[in-house]
Amino acid sequence: MPKVGMEEIRRRQLIDATIASIHEIGFAECSLSRISAKAGVSTGIVHHYFKDKADLLEATLRQLGDSLRDSVVERLKLARSPIERLLAVIDGNIGPDQFTPQGVSAWLAFWAQVPKNERLARVQHIIISRLHDNLVHALKLMGRRDATDIARVTAALIDGLWLRAALSSTGPDPQDARRLVLDYLNAKLDLKLG
Repeated sequence: MPKVGMEEIRRRQLIDATIASIHEIGFAECSLSRISAKAGVSTGIVHHYFKDKADLLEATLRQLGDSLRDSVVERLKLARSPIERLLAVIDGNIGPDQFTPQGVSAWLAFWAQVPKNERLARVQHIIISRLHDNLVHALKLMGRRDATDIARVTAALIDGLWLRAALSSTGPDPQDARRLVLDYLNAKLDLKLG
């Protein structure tokens, strides 16, 4: 009889191994045998919890998106003003808990697959929409009629910083990324966020 909760533990173990494998060997080299070896389990275990590689990859992107969502939501719970809501969204997206070497490698790899993979594109659309909607909501609470445009540029800046971090030889720098986003918003909104 399987242990209660074991399915969630195994699925998470395999998703974590997928993220680590993407970081270490790249998306194209991530076979189920390599992922299972990284997780320390047989490929049969992978097939027990996921239908196929596409299912595992979709679950991995969903987990990345869920982690990002949770990071933002935890910060939003503490926000007491529209400006704090805006900062919560930014910090949730480029905070040190998200903006890690493995994280940026995985995101870049998945972004490259989205135009060719309908399943991943659906998941990515949800993630992109969530960022945009959270930014627009915070900006509208601040009375900005141009909230949609500012949100689009801010989201593009955040995505660009993730891309630069993935391509950088020095890796991600959450503090510098935050500074750059806040510099843009300070100039655009005539604020002194920091």
